[in-house]
Amino acid sequence: MNHDRDTLLTLFDREMREHARPDGPGVRVERAGDVVRQVGAADDWNGVVWSAPDLDAVRADAAIAAQVAHYTALGHDEFEWKLYAHDRPLDLAERLLAAGFEAEEPETLLVAPVAGLSTAVELPEGVRLRTVSDADDVELMARAHEQAFGSDWSRLRQQVLARLTEDPDSFVGVLAMAGDEPVSSARMELYPGTGFAGLWGGGTVEAWRGRGIYRSLVAFRTRIAAERGYGYLQVDASDQSSPILQRLGFLALSTTIPYVYRPSH
Repeated sequence: MNHDRDTLLTLFDREMREHARPDGPGVRVERAGDVVRQVGAADDWNGVVWSAPDLDAVRADAAIAAQVAHYTALGHDEFEWKLYAHDRPLDLAERLLAAGFEAEEPETLLVAPVAGLSTAVELPEGVRLRTVSDADDVELMARAHEQAFGSDWSRLRQQVLARLTEDPDSFVGVLAMAGDEPVSSARMELYPGTGFAGLWGGGTVEAWRGRGIYRSLVAFRTRIAAERGYGYLQVDASDQSSPILQRLGFLALSTTIPYVYRPSH
């Protein structure tokens, strides 16, 4: 299998965007003209995941207006247009901003063949990894995430609980525990039929950083993905995570920026 960047990006665009599958229970994926979007309840991730590669200026403006009308009519307090650097037209970002969207922090799209990654877990003394199995574990994930990132986890908490109870076969939560204290947590989303699994989270409490826990969380999830027959791992990586992941064997394919529309603003 050819694993050059162009081949992987084409595969990712087709499997994970144009032919996207719902990312949880109770949500649906719709092809609406020139875009593919996910629609769910207010606590679910709602947004546009793909737009036609031949989108021109007139059709782009029409598609943007149609999505704003659609999600606003549903009463959601926000939705996202997930824009990639190679999406067309070239000024799509400016058109989204002109329509009232707000740009979030850019991330690097990274993909790696599972077979090329290490599955060796090397943890500091006193730390162990285990998978998440119940609501109490989700609270530990939330505590680790909020301490690591300093951000509220309430919406993610609802999504993770729903996945764990209603669709556990396509979700893996992992905790790094030092005694009874969660020091890191991470998630893996499995996308049946695509060959891809996505790595999310991976935040470590400050006092435990720089000791290999993040790498071990990647290796631990890689092992599970391989056991379940997935060929590729995908990450939308921050500036902090991207260099580590590239050293582990991930390829940077593109950048992605969430453009968020909040009707009340």
